Amino acid sequence: MAEKRDYYEVLGVQKGASEDEIKKAYRRSAKKYHPDLHPGQPEFEEKFKEINEAYEVLSDREKRARYDQFGHAGVDPSYGGGAAGGSPFGVDMDFGDIFSSIFGGGFGGRRSANAPMRGSDVEASVTITFEESAKGATKKVSYSSVDTCDDCHGTGAQAGSTPKTCSACGGTGRVTINQRSPLGVIQTQRTCDACHGRGKIIDNPCRKCNGTGKTRRQHTVDVNIPAGIRDSQILNVGGHGNAGSNGGPKGDLHVYVNVRKHDLFERRGDDVWCDLPVTFAQASLGAEVVVPTLDGKAKYTIHEGTQPNDVFKLRGKGIPHLGGRGRGDQYCRVVVEIPKNLNAKQKELITQFDRSTSEKNYAKRNGFFDKLKKLFND
Repeated sequence: MAEKRDYYEVLGVQKGASEDEIKKAYRRSAKKYHPDLHPGQPEFEEKFKEINEAYEVLSDREKRARYDQFGHAGVDPSYGGGAAGGSPFGVDMDFGDIFSSIFGGGFGGRRSANAPMRGSDVEASVTITFEESAKGATKKVSYSSVDTCDDCHGTGAQAGSTPKTCSACGGTGRVTINQRSPLGVIQTQRTCDACHGRGKIIDNPCRKCNGTGKTRRQHTVDVNIPAGIRDSQILNVGGHGNAGSNGGPKGDLHVYVNVRKHDLFERRGDDVWCDLPVTFAQASLGAEVVVPTLDGKAKYTIHEGTQPNDVFKLRGKGIPHLGGRGRGDQYCRVVVEIPKNLNAKQKELITQFDRSTSEKNYAKRNGFFDKLKKLFND
């Protein structure tokens, strides 16, 4: 079996990283290596699978604890001949059980080996356009999850055979040990060595899943993207996570949404901003101009004497409010473009125009020179 990389190394975090640091590292790596961003490059798909596998373990407190103690053998029963959840030394002492035996409970207990357990959640990401974030869309999202094995239907036993209740622990997955001490007889519990805490013995393991009862698969699901969603928001798709145990329900799928930047529009809250280039003549004389919006082209009349960086508003042309009614607005910033590469005739006409104007035509220029005169006269 190929040697697996350390999960902390895969996500680029230290072993003592917090849950928030692990989540941020996962999102950063998932965005960088997502196969949708690298079509036709299978190495990114493999890298993305490795990242998801690492996060699946490190985001689960119980799995992370086993991984920190036993490495890959603690979370993957097929790795190195180990058994998930069992100690490689055959001893799994539980101090909660020790205190419970001495003081009569109150320090927590163990879940029954056969009790239904919900599956863990999985994560994926999807990249959408600016327009899709504003109007909503349905996107296909690919992800990997652990499913119940089709061959053995989750029992872990080869077809035609059934698991047997462990006689050593009576199906509880735990065995009680009595030890004499100066305080009397102390009862402690540990994971059953015979069944490794499963409560069942499988004499004829399923060849497809190696007796685990589960297999990993790739899935594709249609995800509804609501209108108004923002970049980095998370959508929850219920019941599409990892399979549960002993009849427990599946976990959920968390989809991280990445919104591509737009060539013209910028989002600020639920408002849309854009720059609108106009000519010197249009700004001076006023004109009807065509403005791009999320709904298509719109006409707007700019007033005579419009200045650079003036802003006008198109009401209700912004982003729909997520989960609510109404929309934001669109703001257009006027950019007055000065013509270049003029010929001799054009230059002469501008010179004549400049000679025909007076200071009263330039309010800001007048104000500037008035302040300048005051500054130096003082």
